[in-house]
Amino acid sequence: MTDPKNPLVESDDDIEFREPVRPRRKGIYILPNLFTLAALFSGFYAIVMAMNGRFEQSAYGIFSAMVLDSLDGRVARMTHTQSTFGEQMDSLSDMVSFGAAPALIMYIWGLQGLGKWGWFASFVYCAAAALRLARFNTNLAVVDKRFFQGVPSPAAAAILAGLVWVMDDAGYKDVYTHLNQAWLAFGVTLYAGLTMVTNVPFYSFKDVSFKRSVPFIVIVAIALLIAVINIDPPRVLFFLFCVYGLSGYAVYIYKKVKGRPVSVIATSTDEPDEKGLHH
Repeated sequence: MTDPKNPLVESDDDIEFREPVRPRRKGIYILPNLFTLAALFSGFYAIVMAMNGRFEQSAYGIFSAMVLDSLDGRVARMTHTQSTFGEQMDSLSDMVSFGAAPALIMYIWGLQGLGKWGWFASFVYCAAAALRLARFNTNLAVVDKRFFQGVPSPAAAAILAGLVWVMDDAGYKDVYTHLNQAWLAFGVTLYAGLTMVTNVPFYSFKDVSFKRSVPFIVIVAIALLIAVINIDPPRVLFFLFCVYGLSGYAVYIYKKVKGRPVSVIATSTDEPDEKGLHH
């Protein structure tokens, strides 16, 4: 009710009995975070399986986490359910599934026989994964979306999990007791960890659109790739991720030879060399 003497001024009765406006609670989107939690569980499952000596199941856990991690962001964008909470949850899940889990699996599987050198390599990988994720989160606004700065942590984890899967499938047991195999695990672990924190550009495939039409031969190629993977999944997947893990250095050398900028970081959108950044 307003004051009859001045209709623009509220009366004391209205002010006294008005209910306070309650702030709206911020909810959490269920669908994308279900995928993130499933990826987190897959990483946890991989660690538990490694502790029980079931290394093939550990590899399944890491590769499952990769698939689920690639889906949560896409689901969030498709359903318009992106949130800051989801981004933070995804980073923490990645740290477990692609940082701590592969480091612990490699230590249990092949590095513990090397003593301090074993946990040194495992820690370097784990720390590199944390640094890579932190750098990725802070450079989102200034990085070329077509390339990753350093190999992404899921691909690095796939290299380690692929090595474990291939050798376990080939019948190599108690790898940590055989020095040659243990040092191989040491070298691969260090390579994957250090490659995560380099400035080498790795193609991100983010400019590939699934909404556009493609030539028929592309579908045939995808079908052939699925068939080839099905022939020998551990070896084919390990080979593919090893090729990807080396591809960044090939791109780096190619750009150097051609005189093109090799950095994927930009500080300005006005420079002609930074065309394609900030998309």
